[in-house]
Amino acid sequence: MFDQYYGFSGRPFQLTPDPNFYFESITHRKALSYLGYGMAQGEGFIVITGEIGSGKSTMVAHLMRKVDPNQMTVGQVVTSNLDGSELVHLVAQSFGLDVAGQDKASALGAIETFLHEEARDGRRCLLVVDEAQNLSFEALEELRMMSNFQLGSHPLLQQLLLGQPEFKQTLAQHDRLEQLRQRVIAAHHLTPMEVQEVAPYIEHRLSLVNWKGYPSFDPQIFPRIHEASGGIPRRVNQIATRLLLMGAVEQRSQIDCAMLDQVVEEMARDNRFEQVSERKPAFSRPAIDLSSTSAPPRSQAPEPTPAPTPAPAPAPTSPESSSPPRPNEDEMSDLRAAIATLSRAIEGSPRRDGDLAKRVEALETRLEEQEQSVRYLLQLLIEWLDKDGRQKAA
Repeated sequence: MFDQYYGFSGRPFQLTPDPNFYFESITHRKALSYLGYGMAQGEGFIVITGEIGSGKSTMVAHLMRKVDPNQMTVGQVVTSNLDGSELVHLVAQSFGLDVAGQDKASALGAIETFLHEEARDGRRCLLVVDEAQNLSFEALEELRMMSNFQLGSHPLLQQLLLGQPEFKQTLAQHDRLEQLRQRVIAAHHLTPMEVQEVAPYIEHRLSLVNWKGYPSFDPQIFPRIHEASGGIPRRVNQIATRLLLMGAVEQRSQIDCAMLDQVVEEMARDNRFEQVSERKPAFSRPAIDLSSTSAPPRSQAPEPTPAPTPAPAPAPTSPESSSPPRPNEDEMSDLRAAIATLSRAIEGSPRRDGDLAKRVEALETRLEEQEQSVRYLLQLLIEWLDKDGRQKAA
């Protein structure tokens, strides 16, 4: 919506990691330096940790763009609660190996053979493991054992582990991980952006979607955004998206501090935004329990819910009948914010005098009808979801 209103060529603050929007803050520059040093060693583990939304995946995607596939083969794994055998199979698949139906020993053999072939062809191998805080002790041990693969005295596999802060703590404190700790050759923890980096960060992302200064931003708003977001890039993105949405609906040419106050209040009311000093489950996960070598059973992916058949505003059906997919908290709060913002815009929009051209009046009437329709449909959806949530809670 706002990208069309302001003439942007794309969405500048999407939450999905995109290396095209990589911004090199002070902490990301340090992390890249450690990564460069570690990868030059060609062995062991490199560990990068940081808060949810701190830019770990975006930074690695940016780095992978610079990798020459003729010199390095990269396998990438995003972990869930996997046991050792499942992780070994996933690693094999990340390098393009077909190990379906094979046991763990056979899969490990296929990986070792592949690594030897790559080394003989003059290519190094790097395994990137994201969400490493989810790994069990058994899975971490399998990764450590794979780091033993050698051709003569030449190590065949280097590993980059990305995780949330609890992984850093687990790695440092757990006595059964001493052998893995000794193989970590470089590590860095991504800290929040500095207050003076927020304005360049926002302007950098806007410039990539053809922003030409419209809308403008009150210079006083940037330190306030840093305070509200704690300097976490993804939280900055959330705030900026809400500000631009409000600006488009209210036809603002400048984003100011009064708008920020309203956005932060709405986000706090929706329980989806917190200060960095208040660590909540919404922005962190429980630490890994490595006291047992057995991993929890692998959770099965939920079956996809069929999309609802469009109908002209029928009465909501019961949750047991065909129902739309339930959005997450971010989507719910965005819906509520859109309703509130549209309401303010409709209630406060001035009426034009009768001497304006009939064409302008007709366009304005159509716009009001569309806004009312959107608000009505959004309200219906939120009421249905709230009712569904109460029924499930009961």
